[in-house]
Amino acid sequence: MPFQMTEMVGCDFPLFAFSHCRDVVAAVSRAGGFGVLGAVSFTPEQLETELQWIDDHVDGKPYGIDVLIPEVQAVDHSVTADEIAAAIPAQYRDMTTRILEEAGVSAEGTGPISGSQRPNTSLGQELLEVSFNHPVRLIANALGTAPPQMIAAGKKHGIPVAALVGAKEHAVKQVGAGVDLIIAQGGEGGGHCGEVSTIVLVPEVLAAIEAAGADIPVLAAGGIMNGKQMAGMMAMGAAGAWCGSVWLATAEAETHEVFREKMIAASSRDTIRSRHRTGKYSRQLRSGWHASWEEAGLPALPMPLMMLLSEPVLRAIDKAAVNGNPKARELCSYFVGQGVGLVTEVRSAGGVVQDFKREFAEGFETLAGALE
Repeated sequence: MPFQMTEMVGCDFPLFAFSHCRDVVAAVSRAGGFGVLGAVSFTPEQLETELQWIDDHVDGKPYGIDVLIPEVQAVDHSVTADEIAAAIPAQYRDMTTRILEEAGVSAEGTGPISGSQRPNTSLGQELLEVSFNHPVRLIANALGTAPPQMIAAGKKHGIPVAALVGAKEHAVKQVGAGVDLIIAQGGEGGGHCGEVSTIVLVPEVLAAIEAAGADIPVLAAGGIMNGKQMAGMMAMGAAGAWCGSVWLATAEAETHEVFREKMIAASSRDTIRSRHRTGKYSRQLRSGWHASWEEAGLPALPMPLMMLLSEPVLRAIDKAAVNGNPKARELCSYFVGQGVGLVTEVRSAGGVVQDFKREFAEGFETLAGALE
């Protein structure tokens, strides 16, 4: 059971690296883990370019793709981003303008994401079609129950379908939907997450799947930053680990140097589970951005409205922070889990995989020694 995942997806070591950066994906897979590209920020054309690059740099090693197809959104999928952006209340636009002005950050180009295309949260199926033209070995759905068309497409192309869950009842729904793999992500994790901690969620999900009469492997996710933690999760029955935050402090990551410095300085108590970025609860590094919204008392807009409003503003803040603006630095944030408190330095992605392997072996040696 422990290495069931290596047979399912073809990797050497069941360490799964979720990243928005193609360099991380390729480096992890080359090192024996399994890189998974987060595709939500790409258009189909951009994804084609990214996957072709990975194909050329992964040395034939396996990798996967993660898309975002939420069950519930605030708008009809058929409307354009321009039409959606028009639904954002003026007071929210004024709020972001005020945040930028007080920080001395230029507001040029920071209006809500617009255009004739639909937001990428509704492009999941099109992104999947692009991925099927490449040797992907896993497709994962990040929000809600995996839709029937995803399950059918996975079976048609012989590719396992995974789904992230944050509660045992969600796992049971995914079993009913027909997924091949469940990723149980605890509330410690970065990005969209639930409230139940990883150490409680993993055994709950395993028990729920067994009670449902299914035999589906489970990856543990949320707060896992080293191989000993991974060994602990697998000792409970997990088939491997799915990690995201640990890769953000690598040299290959999409994060900029200011955020990496903030990661190294942060403690595990410096994150916040907030809706004031995407419209759904996600864990991020706490910053002046969150304090500003809390002080204003404005509730977050639903997805995708909040995301269309916030992402251009946060990108401008990042740019200003990198250029030396101290107030922008205070506002700078990104998705990251409570495991940020275990980040002490910037490493290479391949080096992280090797450290995980060594620490994993040490963890099981410690367990074995305790039985002597």
